[in-house]
Amino acid sequence: MTAQNLLYYGDNLDVLRRHVRDESIDLIYLDPPFNSDANYNVLFAAKDGTQASAQIHAFEDTWHWDQAAAESYEKAVERGGPVADVLHAFRTFLGTNDMLAYLAMMAPRLVELRRVLKNSGSLFLHCDSTASHYLKLLLDGVFGPERFISEIIWKRTHSHGDPSRKFGAITDAIFLYSRSDEYTFVPQYRPFDAEYIAKTFTGVDPDGRRWQSVTLRSPHPRPNLMYPYAASNGVTYQPHANGWSCDIERMKTYDREGRLHFPSKATGALRLKMFLNESPGVKVQNLWTDIPPISANAQERLGYPTQKPAALLERIIATSSNPGEVVLDPFCGCGTTIEAAQKLGRKWIGIDITHLAIGLIKTRLRDAFGDGAKYDVVGEPTTIEDAARLAMDEPYQFQAWALGLVGARQAGAIKKGADKGIDGRLYFHDGSPDTRQIILSVKAGKMHATYVRDLRGVLEREMADIGVLISFDRPTKAMRAEAASAGFYDSPWGMHPRLQLLTIEELLAGRGIDYPQTAGVNRTFRQAPRARRVAEPHPGLFDDN
Repeated sequence: MTAQNLLYYGDNLDVLRRHVRDESIDLIYLDPPFNSDANYNVLFAAKDGTQASAQIHAFEDTWHWDQAAAESYEKAVERGGPVADVLHAFRTFLGTNDMLAYLAMMAPRLVELRRVLKNSGSLFLHCDSTASHYLKLLLDGVFGPERFISEIIWKRTHSHGDPSRKFGAITDAIFLYSRSDEYTFVPQYRPFDAEYIAKTFTGVDPDGRRWQSVTLRSPHPRPNLMYPYAASNGVTYQPHANGWSCDIERMKTYDREGRLHFPSKATGALRLKMFLNESPGVKVQNLWTDIPPISANAQERLGYPTQKPAALLERIIATSSNPGEVVLDPFCGCGTTIEAAQKLGRKWIGIDITHLAIGLIKTRLRDAFGDGAKYDVVGEPTTIEDAARLAMDEPYQFQAWALGLVGARQAGAIKKGADKGIDGRLYFHDGSPDTRQIILSVKAGKMHATYVRDLRGVLEREMADIGVLISFDRPTKAMRAEAASAGFYDSPWGMHPRLQLLTIEELLAGRGIDYPQTAGVNRTFRQAPRARRVAEPHPGLFDDN
């Protein structure tokens, strides 16, 4: 079938194994989460391997030495080969701790990522100094040390005061590996700065165009380009010992166009005028200091702790892929890779294990591209039965998914008792300078009349404009009467009920919150279209029907 964009909810190891074919991906970028802010010594504290795996929460690093990590380590080692050798060496050196768990969990994922990478493909792994040295050794084991291409150092934040006795950590590392020598690499350039232009492009033509003088000699011997050249200024110039860098027809063209720079002395070398507007700029090297972090008031800032600037991903994608090729991000988080790939005309696959991330990406794509981003979502509930199973198995994920149906984000910490009656928030503007607020409560179990009264109390306490209760069960007539008694929020676009009761069934059918949603006004989220249900097993990216 024709390749399409795909957004997967689930464990990326399972998704890769079941849905992505061998050698089908052109470029992989991954920024695997890890608690680099933890006390460094804690990461290396020994664990006995018996603690239970914790519930996965959004934005929380989940790599801990527990039974799952121990099993992952054993399976990877039992497969043998260089990856097993590296992991065994890590365990001998590190012991059993959270750092080893991180490496043991990453190993099979990196093996799968190499499997799905095309022969001409590349992989960029983004990390900080906490685990970068270990990850590079692991990548050497997966790809082979000869497949290492570059280590990019990105200045991810500005200098800051650090009370501890160490240098401030303001950079990340991005490792680039390829599957073969045939990898795609398109050099990137950044603009010259004003000081460089003034110093280098010292020539100015009558029309105001700035230029610099560059050599016309060949960098290596060219016997076929050893001709003398009789220039339009009446002087005949002899070639350098290596010869000219171009043939005589090209030289004549340069002369007719006024591109030749004649030396002031007859013994000087003939040179070429390189105009500023013809230069691509400064070739990007492996030190990236020109892409700033996302500031607190930046328009692209989404509030996602690990969000990377779009410019960073656009540079990576432009360097190592071509339009129409496929980009994969197995830890796609808030979707910066996905948005950059869509913007640059690439196909893409995104995978994440939280419904909060999936909902955020859908909203981000709709905000950025409207209906122009075509994709399928695989793995999220699309029926009442699916939603009921999610609510029973993973209540926090259910809450995030339900909020995502209306384009809201979760409020504060994701743990019982911390929400003060508020599960989610949604912000909007109605033409006035003030930001308006919608608060949401999500209930998966049996409905009680007190839920509506409680939400009304929270609405008044928070001085919010609209309150929404999302539930499985249909509200009773008395509950609807209670909601109606809260009155209306009056906006330039009409009257909107201050208390609104919505069921999961209604949301799946396409109903949404009644509030002002004018184009470009709601900068928090806008409602994303429901994806069609795909019967399992879902075909991989390039599988045939």
